Amino acid sequence: MTESFTSLPDPAVVEEDGYLTLVELSRASRAPEAQIHVWVVEGVLAPLGRQPDEWRFVGTSLRRARLAWRLTQDLEVNAPGVALALDLLDEIATLRAGLRRGGGA
Repeated sequence: MTESFTSLPDPAVVEEDGYLTLVELSRASRAPEAQIHVWVVEGVLAPLGRQPDEWRFVGTSLRRARLAWRLTQDLEVNAPGVALALDLLDEIATLRAGLRRGGGA
């Protein structure tokens, strides 16, 4: 049976319009909830709320969770490695943005 992609949130809409619960982020990123818990502990994702049932993830968390899941599945990177890789990718994006603005490094 094929999965309907219409049930998955559009990342652009999520980024603009609201938050995702743990369950919604899990479904949209295809990452198990247990894996998302690990990523929160490792600092890959930073939800609002104290307990998992209170967690709310901003829209950019969906892109980050999808990338984290791809690193985990495709490259077999462990959670600390995913955290490091995503931090480095964020730093590269920041440096590139600075170069585009003419600010240098």
